[in-house]
Order: sequence, then structure tokens, then C-alpha cells
Amino acid sequence: MKYQERTYRNKICNKELQAFHVSVRETDLFILADHLLSDLVSQSVYKYREYIESYIKYHPHFLTSLVPLEQDNFAPDIVRDMLKAAEIAKVGPMAAVAGAIAEYVGQDILLHGCRNVVVENGGDIFLKTEQEVTVGVYAGESPLSYKVRILIKPEQMPLGVCTSSGTVGHSLSLGRADAVCVLSHSVSVADAAATAIGNLVRNKNDIKKALAWGLDIKEVSGILIISGDQLGVQGNIELA
Repeated sequence: MKYQERTYRNKICNKELQAFHVSVRETDLFILADHLLSDLVSQSVYKYREYIESYIKYHPHFLTSLVPLEQDNFAPDIVRDMLKAAEIAKVGPMAAVAGAIAEYVGQDILLHGCRNVVVENGGDIFLKTEQEVTVGVYAGESPLSYKVRILIKPEQMPLGVCTSSGTVGHSLSLGRADAVCVLSHSVSVADAAATAIGNLVRNKNDIKKALAWGLDIKEVSGILIISGDQLGVQGNIELA
């Protein structure tokens, strides 16, 4: 698979926090934190990837299924969260993998003396900061790309902000939305729900029904959809 440079990261800026990258095979994280913790994060990524890859070895459908699988109380925590998120959003468990890794790595960073953490994993973000954060939405060739920003307040965090696209990147989407952004306290759910909602948007006329379907998921607090020159927003989500 050809690597696609994540140029949107060039627009991320916070002079008060340490910024660094950690890449382990397909996992490519951009992190902002109080301290530079590259070694810790590398170990954390290896740990959670090993949990997921070992589980796939004995449960190969976990990797390929596009529908929810049976819950497994004996699976590692990160795998169980992915299974739960898939059941909630009615998609396959791997739809939650980027969000799950971002969240688990972010929680590990918080346990090591950081009070401010941002972990971005291919458009899926774990946020826990003491100040307001604005998240810009990259929507490919849409004229609204980078022109829409979501304001996240400290009292909303920890929070997952996850984006799915049918026109940008290599992730599987059955729809054609330029961007579907979902907010949830569970980053795994936000990731899986963004995929599920994105699957419903084939054109701008589908925005309204996709928003309504997504907000029926009680774990989802807000949704933003961009399709072409059209924007739809619903739920507890504030634009900056």
C-alpha cells in the first residue's frame, strides 16, 4: 500500500506542547503532549498492536468482517472495546481500530505525568487538554475543506473526534462523503460511527438522513458532514 503523506498535520500548531511522531508499521501517530515521550508511545503502540494482531491470528474474521461480531469477554480490553463499538455502529470491528489505538495510547500518556494530550491517528483523534481546542476538518476537494473548525471545550474531554471520508485516503467507505466527523467520549465508537454514517452518504441529499441515523446512537454527541459544497451539523457540536 502506497503511503499517503498527511499534509494536514502541517497545519497543527500548539507552541506550549511537545509535538512528535511515532510510526509502527501501519500505525502512524502525531502527538501533542506536555512531555516528549516517544519511547513510551512506541512501546504502547507495539503493545496494543500485539493484542490486536494476536487476536486476529486466532479469530481471522475480526480482520475481515464488515458486520459486528459476537462479544468476547476473554479478549484484551482494546479488542473488546472494538467489538462493542462495532456492535453499536453496526459495522465490522476493524472500523474502530484507529480510534481505539489513539485512545489507549492517549490514556497511557496521561498515566505518565501529562495533563494535556492530543493523539491523532489518520484523522481519528483522542483529546484531553486543559484549554479549548479547535479541530479543523479536512474534506479533500470540497470547497469547505479546512474552512470548518470544531470548538472543543475542556469540560467535553476526554473526547474522541473521528473523521471518515469516501473521497480521501485508503480506508474503506461505502459512501461518497468528503468528510463525516463524529464526537463521542469513546474514540472507538466515534471511529466506528463515522464509518457507518459515511456509508449512508452517497451525495449531498443524504446528509439529513445520515445525521438523524447517527444521532440515534446514544454514545454519539455530535456529527458534522461535508459533501461537496454542502454542510450538515447536528448534536452537541460547536463550530469555531
